[in-house]
Amino acid sequence: MRLPDEPETPPQINIVPMIDVVFAVLAFFLLSSLFLTDSQGLTVSLPAAQTATPQPQQPVTVTLDARGQLTVADQPVTVEQLLPAVQALLVDRGNPLVLIRADQTISHGQVVAVMDRLRALPGVQLAIATQPQ
Repeated sequence: MRLPDEPETPPQINIVPMIDVVFAVLAFFLLSSLFLTDSQGLTVSLPAAQTATPQPQQPVTVTLDARGQLTVADQPVTVEQLLPAVQALLVDRGNPLVLIRADQTISHGQVVAVMDRLRALPGVQLAIATQPQ
């Protein structure tokens, strides 16, 4: 008994799964590129300096915003808590560098007071963050 020949369907390429994969990869790169920027978390208007140079090592960041609020690595601290907070972050670092990000509207006396407290740490190097002119 002879069966009727079934017509062969032409081969098809289904591109819907490929589009899903392309959009997933695109979303991955978009989201991962957001983490590549050097975001410090707090909005501080840095003063400009012509001789500003980037630091080669990853410093501990102390931020002093326009309202006089202190933060160490994006954690709010008081002036009394400043030294213990910075010491905890400087553990196991060969060349400790503390970067002070002070708003340009903050008084010079407050910045000097923070620097004076930080200089009490043994071997610490201080740097002041600026933006290129």
